Amino acid sequence: MSSLAGVKVMVIDDSNTIRRSAEIFLGQAGCEVILAEDGFDALAKIADHHPDLIFVDVMMPRLDGYQTCSLIKKNPRFKATPVIMLSSKDGLFDRARGRMVGSDEYLTKPFTKDSLLAAVGAHVQPN
Repeated sequence: MSSLAGVKVMVIDDSNTIRRSAEIFLGQAGCEVILAEDGFDALAKIADHHPDLIFVDVMMPRLDGYQTCSLIKKNPRFKATPVIMLSSKDGLFDRARGRMVGSDEYLTKPFTKDSLLAAVGAHVQPN
């Protein structure tokens, strides 16, 4: 799994539990993890950190995952950054909506360490 070493991954989720577990799983794989509590928090941090990949929770207060993804993808500097939606709902509509705002993948919560790392591996080319 060392191919993920040094990959910068941002996790945007209003749940402390989800953020912590994602941070542990990704950290164990050697990723550098940036955490954000919501879309506004994330947008400020993206500019500073330039993550290689972003996980974003669909259901968040203030700015939801779809809006956050859309704003990231509309920014020319981050348009190419893979965005993976995280949701406890696994509906066709939710997946379609995720694709409409430009998300690259849709992961259902609760995720496993393997599914999280597989998603990162699928979208990030090791340096």
